[in-house]
Amino acid sequence: MDHVHEDPHCQCPRTADFDSTGPAATGRRAFLRNAGLLGAGATALASGATVFGPASSAEAATADGGAASPYDVTTIDTTAPGATWRPDADSAVFTLVVMPDTQYLFDEDRIHPAPLEASFRHVLSGGDDNDNIVFLAHLGDITQNGQAREFAAVGSVFEMLDRKGAAYSVLAGNHDVGSGGDDQRGATPYLSTFTKARAAKSATFGGASPDGYNTFHVFRAAGRQWLLLALDWRLSPAGFAWARKVIADHPTMPVIVTTHELAYADDAGQAHLSDYGRQLWDGLIKDNDQVFLTLNGHFWPPGSTTLSNAAGHDVHVHITNYQDRYYGGAAMIRAYRFDTRRGTIDVSTFSPWIRAMAEDRVNELAGQEIELTSPVDRFSVPIDFTERFSGFAPVPARPARPADKMMVRGTVAYWRFDNGGGDGAAIGDKQVIRDLTGKGNDLVKEAASGTTGNALSWSAEHHPDQPGHGSLRFTGQGDPTRGAWLQTVPNAPLNAATFDHGYTFEAFFKLPADWDSSQNAWSALLSRWGLSREAGKSGGNVDPDEPIATLSLSGGRELQWCVYPLNQAGSSTNWGHELPLDRWWHVAVVNDGRLTRMYVDGCELVRNPSTPAIGLTTLKHPWLLGGYEYGGSINQVHNGWIGDVRITDRPLRVGEFMNA
Repeated sequence: MDHVHEDPHCQCPRTADFDSTGPAATGRRAFLRNAGLLGAGATALASGATVFGPASSAEAATADGGAASPYDVTTIDTTAPGATWRPDADSAVFTLVVMPDTQYLFDEDRIHPAPLEASFRHVLSGGDDNDNIVFLAHLGDITQNGQAREFAAVGSVFEMLDRKGAAYSVLAGNHDVGSGGDDQRGATPYLSTFTKARAAKSATFGGASPDGYNTFHVFRAAGRQWLLLALDWRLSPAGFAWARKVIADHPTMPVIVTTHELAYADDAGQAHLSDYGRQLWDGLIKDNDQVFLTLNGHFWPPGSTTLSNAAGHDVHVHITNYQDRYYGGAAMIRAYRFDTRRGTIDVSTFSPWIRAMAEDRVNELAGQEIELTSPVDRFSVPIDFTERFSGFAPVPARPARPADKMMVRGTVAYWRFDNGGGDGAAIGDKQVIRDLTGKGNDLVKEAASGTTGNALSWSAEHHPDQPGHGSLRFTGQGDPTRGAWLQTVPNAPLNAATFDHGYTFEAFFKLPADWDSSQNAWSALLSRWGLSREAGKSGGNVDPDEPIATLSLSGGRELQWCVYPLNQAGSSTNWGHELPLDRWWHVAVVNDGRLTRMYVDGCELVRNPSTPAIGLTTLKHPWLLGGYEYGGSINQVHNGWIGDVRITDRPLRVGEFMNA
């Protein structure tokens, strides 16, 4: 971290500046040395090197009961093979590990590599279950004084990553290269240790600026490429130009900017741009919409803020630094776990070194550093990745698929609504919508007696994975005397079908944002005329006035498939879960000739019955799309959109569904 502050809010102690080739002669370091508070350390780092680590309180006493050193000498084998670097580049979940200021572990003759080694072992192992670590980014101030011997020590630890081909980046902090100058400073021990040739050993290395102090890295995760910039703590005009060109050369990649100084935080964890951070924001970040996350160390305490760039999009600005904590931060890492399914980055902060210690070796202070759980150290960042990246990497819309491509074996009815009237145009009275299988299961419009206005219309809206790019908009509002629906024509073969050997019913649908359970509950996507009592059904779970088959939505927006099978006197019911409004869904109900399972967006639901349900009872009456019969008359009309509907007389695999 910097000891010459531009910002009065920084909480770090103010000590003298230093030369990159040697320690400062005055200030805090000199005071501690004169007070005898700086202990000895080990400098050799060959295999089996001697290093220091905290001992338990019980071990910190001498045999005669006197006080002992708070350090325990252990041995680390830095050549051990360890785990293999094998991240899954296509998993929807991946982790970026961030490591801030490790300078107090590499400080002149006070060399303590064990915490850093432990953090690297954690990275090489892939992290905790399902972490899938794909990259490690160090945020600078690797060493305290920028001395050659400090870099020799830390460089040998980084060989753990080099040997495994792990993907990582480093960058120079002010303690690594001195506070004067910028990335045009020339040769330093830092640059001699972390050379371009060394960086190029990683498959993710994309290139370096001519001066060598700035690098970029491209890693693959969640099925896409991500660009990470590792920028020197002070960019020159040439450095700014280089960074801008790198982003321009990779116009579709999301960008993470890492640097040593950009923002500082107040005691409440609210981050603010430093003076130099403002230059970096104005000169690089603000006008490059690809940059969505920045990470820096240098100051403490940790914190974050969200800024709006020139495109009006969020840029998450995070500061992380733990050198002020016990054992110089113990090579604490921050794990950014990207879950692209949930649209969330889960952030956690912990010390792998202390985690790995035996319980009886964790002293009182180390025990407080195993994991940090304050709101600035463990939190989640919601990001709709598709929406956030749409300005530079839009997801191409899935094109419409011809109807004949959807006629899988066993298709008995297929309706789609992309060849009707214009968006919002009313469907005319007695409008016929053809069954595209050609088997005669055509649909005709029907309306309740009191219906006026545009109760049923064509719509251009559709599920993104729907074969046909169109739908129908139903406007039922709980009044059975108003509303319009579709139903199969009287002579449709589907009316008599019993599906003895299994079936699959599929539909795309969306409920509007103003869907109201008091008005819209128990409306049906698909239903069948005919009452259970008319079919001779009876028993404890029989409602004599309900239809013999219906795919409905409860008051809790739960899908319900309630049917009267051929082999049961009562009903068989599959249930879904509460569905968010204003979103398209795909539902499939599959019966294999014995058991029935319901799927939403290709995912099997939990409330599927284990009781055999064979076939579907029929009274040879029509099926309804968007209408629901109860007690012999229309009771409810759907409120929402219905897209493509397909029915097959066999069970389909998930990979055969229309949204596959």
